Amino acid sequence: MEYFIIILVAFGASMLTFFSGFGLGTLLTPVFLLFFPLPIAISLTAIVHFLNNLFKFGIIGGNIDKKVLLKFGVPAVLGVIPGVFLLSALDEFSVITSYDLSGSTYNITWMGTVVGVLMILFSISEFKSLKEMKPSNSTLALGGFISGFFGGLSGHQGALRSGFLIRLQLSKEAFVATGVGIALFVDITRIPLYYSAWMKDLGSHEWMMVILAVIPAFLGAWLGKKWLKKTSVHFVRKLVGTLLIVFGLVLIFGLIA
Repeated sequence: MEYFIIILVAFGASMLTFFSGFGLGTLLTPVFLLFFPLPIAISLTAIVHFLNNLFKFGIIGGNIDKKVLLKFGVPAVLGVIPGVFLLSALDEFSVITSYDLSGSTYNITWMGTVVGVLMILFSISEFKSLKEMKPSNSTLALGGFISGFFGGLSGHQGALRSGFLIRLQLSKEAFVATGVGIALFVDITRIPLYYSAWMKDLGSHEWMMVILAVIPAFLGAWLGKKWLKKTSVHFVRKLVGTLLIVFGLVLIFGLIA
């Protein structure tokens, strides 16, 4: 059953992330958390995330906006390092309060609340139809550092990255491709740090879970690329805004880790 869950979530999340720029890490990490401790779950998700983005880069990488990639990606790399070190310093995320729902206990955490509020704020600005944001150095640097920090800390990098990038004057292809390029920057930085801290002694079971997640993730990305051609920029923007709100609320109420 655990293998089936991994395969199903990896496929669906990978297809989703092709449209929105986020989804795989956000959805796959909680599934790995069902079977592994938090740092291991985040580390295994990072490997699947990296390989999936490498695959996506091969099929859509030519649409990257190089200026945005560098102005956002370099600060993101710098943000990864303190995020990983904070993760290593925490046995578990600080819990604000807990509640029971349908026989299960959920924890509202500081990290989930902060990330969730940021997602919702980005979404509100999108639905208010504010003027397009010019990709200034300060705005992109701030967005890159924040998304990189949370990418290193918990893997929740894509939603924050999308919240910044969706305000830029990018085509739907450039939006997706540039997000993939930035995600690769973050993954290449954080995976060696995760490996040195938690992944040296992983066994065959853990690596089998990664393999089972990678294959359906590739298929989801391939289908997502096919369907991307049939969508409009307006649809992608509204989809991102809606998903940011949904995931923001889910994180705030502790429904996923």
